[in-house]
Amino acid sequence: MTRPNGHLPPSAAATAAGVDHVLLSYRYLDEGDTDAYASLFTENPQIHHPASPRACHHHVYKVVAQADSVAVMGRLTRLPPSPPIDFADFFTLSPTGLLHGYRRFYHTPPP
Repeated sequence: MTRPNGHLPPSAAATAAGVDHVLLSYRYLDEGDTDAYASLFTENPQIHHPASPRACHHHVYKVVAQADSVAVMGRLTRLPPSPPIDFADFFTLSPTGLLHGYRRFYHTPPP
């Protein structure tokens, strides 16, 4: 099935590779390896990511993937110890499984 943009959705193997790239992205961010992190993205990625706290660790507890989309729910723990922050990330994959789009949302309690 062709998408409205004229592109075919990624294969199941490309989607699986994309999930691996998403999980690696958190590892590389936590380790501060910006070169490895950048290698997971397409040449001109679309990133909408509010500022993240420095010195944090990502704890992923849910990943859902289908075709060219990966959704992640998780929690950031920060150093020095501070209250954790819940987040939801949404990724769009290229046909080869590289990360092309990335949007992060933080959970904030209601007033």
